[in-house]
Amino acid sequence: MQKSRIAMIVTVILALLMATSAFAQELPEVDPLDVTGDIVSAGSSTVFPLAERMAEVFRDGGYSGEIAIDEIGSGAGFERFCVAGETDISNASRAIKDSEIESCESIGRTPIEFRVGTDALTVAVSQENDFVEDVTAEELALIFSTAETWADVRAEWPAEPIQRFIPGTDSGTFDFFVEEIFDEDEGPILAASNTQLSENDNVLVQGIQGSPYAVGFFGFAYYIENEDTLTAVSIGGVAPTAETAEDGSYPLARPLFIYSDASIM
Repeated sequence: MQKSRIAMIVTVILALLMATSAFAQELPEVDPLDVTGDIVSAGSSTVFPLAERMAEVFRDGGYSGEIAIDEIGSGAGFERFCVAGETDISNASRAIKDSEIESCESIGRTPIEFRVGTDALTVAVSQENDFVEDVTAEELALIFSTAETWADVRAEWPAEPIQRFIPGTDSGTFDFFVEEIFDEDEGPILAASNTQLSENDNVLVQGIQGSPYAVGFFGFAYYIENEDTLTAVSIGGVAPTAETAEDGSYPLARPLFIYSDASIM
């Protein structure tokens, strides 16, 4: 591993963010032609589109090494970074846990955190769904736990079974949703009927697209990519947008991170 390559790609990520956000820190110029070696990154599917875009920018700048980016979920990403020591960068849609820091330290790594953005975790239904537009946090908890049909949430909604498509338990998106909606108790959501879990957000999107009675959640970028077929559900009267995520008014706004280690950088 070339020690300088990760520092440079991290700098590219932060520099591009600075150009499009409120980053005020002045960062050094990066010449990808000076960087050698390969880069291995894994983790959050929510951070994946950003990481993929940054890799594209790096390659366009002349970097000739290999950049591997695996979208396997934040938890699985930390396992590869902190337990197996296989990756150079860990992408995460949640902050690293104390237990994961301890795992990193046990293999001689001290994770360094870079906040790279803010996401609006988006609850979505098919555009064929003509009854769900806005829900409360309490109704959201029902939808993803004990309610069997939509009528169990609101009497005027159809008495049709709720079909649920949610991230897998290795996902930081799953962890954040459970923390915010179920007070960190994953029991209710995992016990819900008609629930399909997947670490692949595209699988969740396709599931929701397939039925007017389906519902799921994922990062905002996956909603934007499919907004011609999906409807984003407002929560407490606030819709998920870049603006409501950034100003904190959207209830499911959350920070996004990448992690590396000084010995790698």
